[in-house]
Amino acid sequence: MDYLLQGMCSEKSLSKVVGFFLREADADIAVRRLLRLPGMEPGQVRLLGPQHADLRNRDLLSRALEPEARGVFTTLVRTHAIAAMVGTVLGLTAFCYLIATHDPAVLNNPLLAFVAIVGFGTTFGLMLGALNALRPDRVWVVNRVRSALRKRQWVVVAHPSDSHQAALAQDLLDSSEAQVVRSL
Repeated sequence: MDYLLQGMCSEKSLSKVVGFFLREADADIAVRRLLRLPGMEPGQVRLLGPQHADLRNRDLLSRALEPEARGVFTTLVRTHAIAAMVGTVLGLTAFCYLIATHDPAVLNNPLLAFVAIVGFGTTFGLMLGALNALRPDRVWVVNRVRSALRKRQWVVVAHPSDSHQAALAQDLLDSSEAQVVRSL
């Protein structure tokens, strides 16, 4: 599954694992423990404190929660293109099936049926690509981070590179006294 998602998205980290701490010392310990996980690099773990609550939303997102800004744009384009192609292929398949089964509505006006069926397939593919690119699960995590920072909490954000690393990071944060949320 990771391979499929990595092919569709150009970001190295597809998920976020976030721990909320009441004390800075506990958050620092969690950061050090996360950096000892196999394959975890310093750029994959961020520590946010109450001082970050006053940053503009764009700065907070770009620096800590979405470090791969260029990857996000490429993901947006790539997911739309792939999903549109899949929708088009499914529309063509449906059209060919209806032709093969001698559906009277398709046989009476094949051009109009082709445009409608393939057009709807492509449109629905584009809509699914947009849903994948917008990542509503990440929006929820970002809102939780903003809320925690306003409450003067410390936030540890991990950007794992695969599902195994994400599970390890979540287990590590769960074992601490943190409240943990995860995207994807």
